[in-house]
Amino acid sequence: MARPYRPGPKQFIFAVGDGNDQQVTVSDPQEAYVAFSAFFRDRDSETYTISDEPAGQSLVLMPGQGVISRIEGADQRRSEYLQVDRVNRYLPSAMLFFENGHAGLDRFGQWFSDLADLDASPETRGAARAATFTTEAAAIVEVGRIWGDSGIVDPSDQYYVFFDSHDADDDRAERAALLKLIEFLGIERADAPAGSPDGEVWTRTDARLDAEFARWS
Repeated sequence: MARPYRPGPKQFIFAVGDGNDQQVTVSDPQEAYVAFSAFFRDRDSETYTISDEPAGQSLVLMPGQGVISRIEGADQRRSEYLQVDRVNRYLPSAMLFFENGHAGLDRFGQWFSDLADLDASPETRGAARAATFTTEAAAIVEVGRIWGDSGIVDPSDQYYVFFDSHDADDDRAERAALLKLIEFLGIERADAPAGSPDGEVWTRTDARLDAEFARWS
């Protein structure tokens, strides 16, 4: 079982598999981020690993595969995988790990326990993830996470806008998950105004979501 993640002065090990690991001792997440950014940019590797051995947690960046993996548990390791669609998401994921370990990445995207799941289409992956939320409370939290990444409240206060200003080719897995979740929750969809980007999803506001959205704002 993974030990509790504790902030404060910490040691991390950076590795790319060539035997030249770098161990750093830092006083805060920003210092760790600066050190790892230099490590990341100075090497051309398929895999970069950040290990917090006392916490039993690791983050693995795999630019060659377009994948991020997070691992917890010193004895019984549990790995989860995330498809990365933009190069500029690797270093932000590292910062979240430095700030709050494995849990810091909860809101970063759709994590899957099987790497093979990432080979499915984005729509299939999104629908599969949505199906794992079987209670109203869990579904509301996940809708909040999706909204927190790119959602706004329309100035009329009548509509939520998910994927604000995004095109349909962006965030396909997240959109597929959202559509399943709002159907599960019985949230009413609304037509987007003429001229809106085709990736936006508009719904009527819902009192159940207001408090959750405030947490992700």
